[in-house]
Amino acid sequence: MITTLDRMVLISFFRSYAIVWVSLIGLFVVIDLFTHLDAFMARPGSFPSIAAYIVKYYLFHIPQVFDLLAEPIALLAATFTVSWMQRNNEMLPQLSAGIPTRRIIRPILIGGTLAIALAPLNTEFIIPEVADELMASRDDPEGAKAQIMMGAFDTSGVHLEGMAGFRKDRRVDRFCATFPETSPSGMVHITAEEAIYVPPGEGQLSGGWMLTGVLPELQPEPMPTGFTQLGPGRGFLKTDTADYDTVRRGGTWYIYASTARLREMLGADEARRQVKLAVLFHSRITRPLIGVLLVLLGISIILWNPSRHMALSAGLCMAIGTGYYGCIIGCTAIGNSALVSPALSAWLPVMIYGPVAFVAFDMIHT
Repeated sequence: MITTLDRMVLISFFRSYAIVWVSLIGLFVVIDLFTHLDAFMARPGSFPSIAAYIVKYYLFHIPQVFDLLAEPIALLAATFTVSWMQRNNEMLPQLSAGIPTRRIIRPILIGGTLAIALAPLNTEFIIPEVADELMASRDDPEGAKAQIMMGAFDTSGVHLEGMAGFRKDRRVDRFCATFPETSPSGMVHITAEEAIYVPPGEGQLSGGWMLTGVLPELQPEPMPTGFTQLGPGRGFLKTDTADYDTVRRGGTWYIYASTARLREMLGADEARRQVKLAVLFHSRITRPLIGVLLVLLGISIILWNPSRHMALSAGLCMAIGTGYYGCIIGCTAIGNSALVSPALSAWLPVMIYGPVAFVAFDMIHT
């Protein structure tokens, strides 16, 4: 049953969460803006148009920043809420009435869980929708300038790369496609002076690359997988996942994909270079649990010493969070290096810190 005191504590937590969210996100925006102010001001146009573009740019990038800071924000909000209750002696009357400490902080745990749940929702539904904007350069929002192409593998095993790309037209100059040994034609290289990506549509010549200036002009039989000869020097290469943004982003293009999309790519026949993708997929699954354990561990440490100063408590929680995420980064690194399985690398932080968090919670003074 939710009591009036529970609602007051829950409201206090969300108030702290809003303050911390605005403070950290606003701090990032201010620092990033003044660091790259010259790039924004180099854009042609009047001051109002530049200001409007700056606002639009950061509105699209706030979800990306929140994705990085979601768990620390929830941890700080829970820390400040508990510390503020201790400082104002709000817990003392309830403890005197025989209410256990764990019951008093239950609304904070519920609020922390709800706050942690915002991160997966942001990752699944918002970031994939704004991925194109996240890749746009500050001084080239229209995508008219040449971009360096990092290259990427399609799920069919074809490797695509190019000399320069133009996001506005989805065009790549000096395009090169390398087909794997499993292709009917064996390992072959096809180059083109220009390649334009055609998004998936109703026609057969969609969902792939329209090539002009192809070398060699006439392909020997059998044709490489997914390649259609349209005439001398012209062809169409159909791809499953390697669109313009994929080739532009390179090996890290999948970080903007949803978990469902990652699962589809893991189920593809081509398993080449999918270790990092598998680690990311399993990390998405364990992320909410890791966030809840972090909040639980932080609150437990705060309540170990009720007389500790609020600023010192917050600093201690941030130190714990730093070590916690250091463990996550280390486990991810050994997973990406294939030293352990992707599933084990994602679950190792839970296995290490889970018992610690529950023992710390059990040691809270009641």
